[in-house]
Amino acid sequence: MGRTRQPNRTACVGCDRQATRHIALVAYPDAQILDVIGPLEVFSSAARWLGERGRTTPAYTVEVLATRSGPLRMSSGIELVAARATASVRRGIDTLLVAGGLGTQAAMQDRALLAWLRHVRPRVRRFGSVCSGTFILAEAGLLDGRRVTTHWQWCAPLAERYPQLTVDPDPIFVRDGDVYTSAGVTAGMDLALALVEEDHGRDVALQVARGLVLFLRRPGGQSQFSAQLAVQSADREPIRELQSWIADHLEADLSVPALAARVAMSPRNFARVFTQQVGVTPARFVETLRIEAARRRLEESTHGVDLVAAQCGFGSAEAMRLAFQRRLRVAPTAYRHRFAQLH
Repeated sequence: MGRTRQPNRTACVGCDRQATRHIALVAYPDAQILDVIGPLEVFSSAARWLGERGRTTPAYTVEVLATRSGPLRMSSGIELVAARATASVRRGIDTLLVAGGLGTQAAMQDRALLAWLRHVRPRVRRFGSVCSGTFILAEAGLLDGRRVTTHWQWCAPLAERYPQLTVDPDPIFVRDGDVYTSAGVTAGMDLALALVEEDHGRDVALQVARGLVLFLRRPGGQSQFSAQLAVQSADREPIRELQSWIADHLEADLSVPALAARVAMSPRNFARVFTQQVGVTPARFVETLRIEAARRRLEESTHGVDLVAAQCGFGSAEAMRLAFQRRLRVAPTAYRHRFAQLH
């Protein structure tokens, strides 16, 4: 099948904040239910919140679409109902998202679904996917030349199958023009919150996040695979215990000799064992945790860059700047400007 990148030729029907935007999410048998209901609940919550504050027309309407209308059994065994079949929908969609899940492989072979996606693509303002739904859009030929993401576990297979894509395995969601792709499962809610922010501003998105009791509204550039999860990665003690200690003592001396002394090993043997069990060198692991901690502080606090650098063990603001430039390709001050939360 051809995979020609297709521009969006639709006028910006959603630019008016008073317009009602229709959000459609494409599901299929064995899709991940959170990929579907998570984003739709964000949009519905935004509509309710705005309505309670005097808006007279709904900000959003939402629906589930499938190649056949009626009940769909999700991978969890729960059934959702698709009110309409995709073939009956030609226009009227503002934002179209495609779910991921265990049924992705079968959906990729659904010729009717792929043809409909190609047909409707120029008629929607925003287009995207949640989790492995990226594979479906790629199979339809709608992502060529785009920067995209998906669940971290499927980024390498996605890049291998579709070399015409630029697959970024780190962010929780990626915007490339009017195409949006997100990482796994709950990252679809972060994407939906970002779309609400585009439509109605940051304060509305933050209020919706609070109403849904989300811990925080994560920015798209935040890593989908938290470095803190790595404290569980070592197979055996004492390395696993040391990883937990490092995460709690980022301001300490975390050089190889100092860490080796804590576990009563020679520096050379420690570096070898740590790298073997964790998959990265001690220096890389420490820098990753320090960068992640600094990112959170820059997003969530008003502390100066010098103080954040000291709290996270960088030693100086310049050392932190070099680490950010090397790993994130952005300076700490620029990162804060882009991603800081409202206070």
